[in-house]
Amino acid sequence: MNDTKTSEGNKSNGEPAEQFLTEVNRVPLWDPEYDDVLVCRQVRQETHDVKTFVFSAREPRAFRFYPGQFMTFELPVEGMVTRSYTISASAARPYRIEITVKRVPGGPGSNWLHDYMVPGKEVNVTGPAGDFTTDATSEDKLLFISAGSGITPMMSMTRTASDLSEPTDLHFVHAARTPSDLIFRDELALLTAQNPGLKVSLTCDSSSASHKWAGYTGRLNLPMLSLMTPDFKDRKVFCCGPGRFMEGVRNMLEEAGFDMEKYYEESFDFGAETAGTLEEHGSVAPEISDQKFRVNFVKSGHVVECNPGMTILSAAKEAGLLPMSSCQRGICGTCKSKLNSGEVDMQHGGGIRQREVDQGKILICCSTPLSDVEVDL
Repeated sequence: MNDTKTSEGNKSNGEPAEQFLTEVNRVPLWDPEYDDVLVCRQVRQETHDVKTFVFSAREPRAFRFYPGQFMTFELPVEGMVTRSYTISASAARPYRIEITVKRVPGGPGSNWLHDYMVPGKEVNVTGPAGDFTTDATSEDKLLFISAGSGITPMMSMTRTASDLSEPTDLHFVHAARTPSDLIFRDELALLTAQNPGLKVSLTCDSSSASHKWAGYTGRLNLPMLSLMTPDFKDRKVFCCGPGRFMEGVRNMLEEAGFDMEKYYEESFDFGAETAGTLEEHGSVAPEISDQKFRVNFVKSGHVVECNPGMTILSAAKEAGLLPMSSCQRGICGTCKSKLNSGEVDMQHGGGIRQREVDQGKILICCSTPLSDVEVDL
């Protein structure tokens, strides 16, 4: 009786539902070109050294991002530093952004977030951006392999698939140092119980008497992977974690005869060296003369010579400087700097806004001098 009346009541008077849907449709989309401030709404302690930070816009905004993408945060450390963090939230829940950050000893960005980011605090951001993503609701058989905080893009993909529909055939393998370092352990167990197409396998380098552990123990290797996922050769593999971990996974898969055309990985390795030519950024390089140009780094007092076709970042590293950089492809904004004078060719992938370009800012990872230049670094 009560259920029937409730149903009839909703049918005869749809104003509340219609009003809600109308309000939802009125919420503007987050526009990365103009919107740049997030407000912290919640902080969650995931493990002893990992926290999740939940953000939304100042005014209601709907975020549109692909699971696996990241945002770049400007943090007031040592003046200002920029750090890129993968969005760990489900893309099917568009009104909030979550990042999950491990405290790194000596790491200025992670330590500032852990110590000072509290509900109500605001932070400037750029993004979302990035192309490390997949549709985990598709018919493809997928294998996610992650370690440490590399779990975040995989978690976003898994959460999104679980929100939209159950994953068709997804195996999630995650490695941690100890059971106490397993991020999202309880949530993964819940998602597995709710989604028959999802299988999760966890391994820890070691266990202790203080933590009951009945899972795999030891570093991920080929025999272990074969037990976890006997058909891994038939799957697309997405991998994220520390550089050495991903190198080990690549070597392991190659040893097994895996088709590496089906292998994808993501890593933000701050300070990683790349050649930095324009062709590597996926754009058509203009004609480049054989003339060398001087790059004056104002704050450090260094003046370096930039060879033809070389980015400012590559020239700086050849001179022994270590400017902050991350993706090396002009998409994250980590190396954003002020161009005081001179002209460059910048082939970026979205890591800088047009209004910032108009203010004279550049991304040094994808900017090639066309004259002598002066950079505020």
